[in-house]
Amino acid sequence: MAWFRSFSWVEIALVAGFVLFYALYIIRMVRISRAIHSPMSAVFVKLVLRTALFVLLLIAYLGPSFGEAKREVQSVGKDIMICVDLSKSMDAFDIQPSRLEKLKFEMKKLVEAFNSDRLGIIIFSSEAFMQCPLTFDQNALNLFIETMNTNLVPSSGTDFGPPLRMAMDKLEDPNAGGSEKSKIILLISDGEDFGDETEDIAKEIADKDIKLFTLGIGTEHGGQIYAGRSLKTDRNGNPVVSKLNPVSLKKVASLTGGQYFEINESGNDLSRLINTISKIEGEIRDTRLVDVSANRYFYFLLAALALLALDILLSVRTVTI
Repeated sequence: MAWFRSFSWVEIALVAGFVLFYALYIIRMVRISRAIHSPMSAVFVKLVLRTALFVLLLIAYLGPSFGEAKREVQSVGKDIMICVDLSKSMDAFDIQPSRLEKLKFEMKKLVEAFNSDRLGIIIFSSEAFMQCPLTFDQNALNLFIETMNTNLVPSSGTDFGPPLRMAMDKLEDPNAGGSEKSKIILLISDGEDFGDETEDIAKEIADKDIKLFTLGIGTEHGGQIYAGRSLKTDRNGNPVVSKLNPVSLKKVASLTGGQYFEINESGNDLSRLINTISKIEGEIRDTRLVDVSANRYFYFLLAALALLALDILLSVRTVTI
């Protein structure tokens, strides 16, 4: 038998209080009975009845669970590959403390929201690198997210093609399992795509019925970028300003029938993105039978209510004159 609540000092105090007050009541009734030379056996009838009532109420409060039963539990989930742009423009601080730091904070929310799904991380600029393969391990995912920085990839422009190709290949891996309807790619960037193959790869993704969503991060007025302790400048010594360019991200999303979302200084579409992905049907990964036991407190509660009714209806004289 298992218990919903453990026997703690609260229950001990209740038992002690019941014993103390009923003992004082018995002592008082004994004194009265002796003073008037009257039998008091009826007092003990009520004592047994109310003790049983108290014990039943206490057991019901503790919540006993017993009885064996089998329940079918299905594990349903999706495979989500997250492609993160780590070009130098992600260090711009038009979104505080910077685009990348804000993104890392929001990505941890994604990991938490999809804790029953497999997530993977690909980092990219002009090239793509596997940061974390598909996994259920939230601690590993958060660790990889925390260590992301713009020094992990070459700083020579942004190309959406390589990360999309890698994400598609990993999701299509026969060892990965899953059906197309449960496979999702999330592309996160702040800039324009300088690749030549992005459109063709996007069409391949659409043909394979893999869902693709894009997330832009930054602002239209843009922000400057630190290069060490000073601000990054161009050849003429003017400060470099990086602005969000959502055109390429919107185009990729439209080519695959997906949607574009954005995080800027005045709005955050992350919750909407999570809701959209959550509505996509996941795949049943495995089904198993587990042993379950139910809280049977109501049996003891019904017995206690029956004794309470009996206590009210049973009228006995505690002292006979």
